Amino acid sequence: MQERKRPMPVGIEDFKKLVQGEYYFVDKTRFLRDLMDLRTDVTLITRPRRFGKTLTLSMLQYFFTLEHAEENRKLFAGLDIEKAGTQYMREQGTRPVVFLTLKDIRSDCWEGEREKFALHLSDLYQNYLFLLESPALTEVDHEIFRALWKRSGSRGEMEGAITSLCRMLEKHHGRKPILLLDEYDAPILSAWENGYYKEGIDFMRGFLGSALKTNPSLGFAVLTGVTRVSKESIFSGLNNLRVCSVLSDAYCDIFGFTQQEAARLMEECGVGDKLQELKKWYDGYRFGSQEIYNPWSVICYISEGCKFQRYWLNVSGNSILKVLLEHVDERRREELQQLLQLKEASVEALVDEGTIYSDIREDENALYMMLLTTGYLKSIETWQDRRGRWWCRLQIPNREVLLAYEDEILGKVVGRGNRVTLFEMLDAMTAGKAGLFQKHLGKILKDSVSYHDTAQPESFYHGLILGFGVLMEDEYRVESNRESGYGRFDIAFFPLKDGAPGVVLELKSARSEEAMAEKAKEALHQIEEKAYLTELARQGREKGMDGITIVAVGTPCQQS
Repeated sequence: MQERKRPMPVGIEDFKKLVQGEYYFVDKTRFLRDLMDLRTDVTLITRPRRFGKTLTLSMLQYFFTLEHAEENRKLFAGLDIEKAGTQYMREQGTRPVVFLTLKDIRSDCWEGEREKFALHLSDLYQNYLFLLESPALTEVDHEIFRALWKRSGSRGEMEGAITSLCRMLEKHHGRKPILLLDEYDAPILSAWENGYYKEGIDFMRGFLGSALKTNPSLGFAVLTGVTRVSKESIFSGLNNLRVCSVLSDAYCDIFGFTQQEAARLMEECGVGDKLQELKKWYDGYRFGSQEIYNPWSVICYISEGCKFQRYWLNVSGNSILKVLLEHVDERRREELQQLLQLKEASVEALVDEGTIYSDIREDENALYMMLLTTGYLKSIETWQDRRGRWWCRLQIPNREVLLAYEDEILGKVVGRGNRVTLFEMLDAMTAGKAGLFQKHLGKILKDSVSYHDTAQPESFYHGLILGFGVLMEDEYRVESNRESGYGRFDIAFFPLKDGAPGVVLELKSARSEEAMAEKAKEALHQIEEKAYLTELARQGREKGMDGITIVAVGTPCQQS
């Protein structure tokens, strides 16, 4: 009898539901063993969104909590943590646990964010109503509990909500609780994006400082987030903090799928033959020294019948990328476009993992480190310079993320309304339809290009067309200023598939519409005279509609 296929755990963030629902899942319970071996008071793990942080903390909750300990023990039967030894399983079901996720605390104003904080804290306290009957608590404890539960607590009571709850749980159980805080930096990111950063960071400094630095009732804490917030002193004075970032080897194989895990999952689902294409789309991340697949994209891909598309970007959104690219200068724009155009292209950044939000728009290094921590870049190499500073080399991880850059960068260049026109323009170019190509290019330039952009027209248009070539990476290898024949062509498109034409572009600028035709003839003559088609001919292409397409289009530079 054929084995019944199990469902993929799309959107499942509850460990108990994952195990009991008989979903496909990758066993990451070794994290429990590693966590107990390292015994750090406060552990901060930073990873991009949708890499399993909430599910992992849910696993910790079910393992350690006193609530329903015997029932929860069954969840770990046969898993790696049970096989690791009795010394680890003795810790199961022995602690009170406080688990709070902040990922949904987002608002367009500080008042809205504060209200969401009050609601989340009320929901948290709702889970511990038995404390109101505890003889170990004082009347003052009960008053604080009721105020936070009923969402009438003062700002000071809200900032101290975790400390107060830990104190009450220790009094009741006689054991220091564990704190699990998921997506701790989500409210900070929202405050930065929406213009109330000072109010947001001031509150979070008090909230986290109280919970982690001045909390004698805390057993240990595990925090997850996308970034490590620096300079604002959220973690200052916290000497027992261990930060495990995307560059750290600690826990590097816990969040996301390793190569072996992805291959095994694909084989179990009967689609092992698609692993190489999966790698191109969703692999490419590196956490520490470990190669990692995006887990959300992989399970969505299998669940959707093995259709390659943008799964991670559709749920996590491009808001952070959009904000980061709003104020990039010309140098950074060129570097990012180079990352898009050349598969081996990279940028270098100084390793400074403490995110300084106020500096991101002005400091190119802060920009690149933010793109690294949020998952839009990956580190392929780290090294130490002669002064002892650490550096890293960054690239775009995979095709899925590449599409996000294309959307945001091209959206800024040609405008959202001209993206279809852009695709039609490129189709006309490769089909040798010069008139249609000129029509679409003219519309894009009219709508999107200003006089100030074209102070050096040939250079500007060269960069513009080269950037558009990113959209054709699966069909063409785009080369710029490369020697061919007796000179250097401006841009050439070398086909990757049989039957597709090659394209050579020679760019000329004209000061008036009357001069355009002459400039176009000049470009054609230069292509012929300098034998720019030599390199394409070596690939077996011959001049003609099925071989080499020559496009010489005159477009006058903008006048003031």
